[in-house]
Amino acid sequence: MTRAHKIEAWIAAVVIPLVAIAAFAIIRWQKQKPITLRGAIIVQDTDPRRQLPIGGVEVSAGKVTASTSKSDSSGYFSLTLPKPARRGQSIVLHFRHPQYRPLDQNDYVGNQLYIVHLVPLDDKPAPNEQPKVKLSNLRIRYTVKTQTELNVGSAVRTFEVQNRGNIPCKNQHPCSPDGKWKAALGSSMLDAGVGNQFRAPRASCIAGPCPFTHIESNRLSKGDQILTLTVRNWSDTATFLLEAEVFRPMMTQVEHWSYPAIFGDGFSFTMPSSAESVSMEADVDGQTIIFPLGPSLQLSWASCDAAGINPDEGTIYRCSLRAGYHFR
Repeated sequence: MTRAHKIEAWIAAVVIPLVAIAAFAIIRWQKQKPITLRGAIIVQDTDPRRQLPIGGVEVSAGKVTASTSKSDSSGYFSLTLPKPARRGQSIVLHFRHPQYRPLDQNDYVGNQLYIVHLVPLDDKPAPNEQPKVKLSNLRIRYTVKTQTELNVGSAVRTFEVQNRGNIPCKNQHPCSPDGKWKAALGSSMLDAGVGNQFRAPRASCIAGPCPFTHIESNRLSKGDQILTLTVRNWSDTATFLLEAEVFRPMMTQVEHWSYPAIFGDGFSFTMPSSAESVSMEADVDGQTIIFPLGPSLQLSWASCDAAGINPDEGTIYRCSLRAGYHFR
């Protein structure tokens, strides 16, 4: 075997397998999905009812990644780690919020939910500080649009269906229901007016040979604005009465009241998706004050955030009192 043949054999036996293994490793690494840590951040408290979600907490993962994440109003956070991170690797999670003590939590990368408890900063007033403002009788006011109907009157009309009785039909339309006598058809119409609607339409024969008449149709059209009556008469002239109530549909704002669930210095409440003009009313040091809750959720005495439940169930609000306030 020549020297060139030996080199070719060595490349086939050693180099090519190593290259194949390296290529396989690179492909596998490229296909590996980044690992995402998911969890929730809540207040540290022995009472589960006071373990309120904390939004706006900055979350990072030590030296593993420079990326950060923030918890939403429900306390949920997700932090995506870069590809070098692997399951089982030790990690230090950092949690920062201006109203809570900083937390550096030693953990590991795993397929788990990370539940984190933060301790509020000690905001007790100094001895020379004024006493806290007392809040009581907290309630939520909101309005909901509701469609109602206003009765604006009634409509009445009489009309005659002229005919002569005892004349054979001889198959000349219109005829009596049994086809024996010549008949006449008469119609009358009522208009409720633009924006109005008829309710409870009714018609009746009030004069003439009523037993020999028949109401062919009594129908509403054009969004219940037009009422049309058609009558068949196969005897002498008969008089009919057409009546209906007139209503105007309209949207009105109906006021509702709700009371929040209060635990410690935090409170929560939900609003239906149709709620408008949300405001809070409370007794502040014995004086009743109304606080509008606009889109920015700015209150001088509480920090609030809101999160949609789903399009049908509305919005949940979570609030905590600011320093200097407490519930009586």
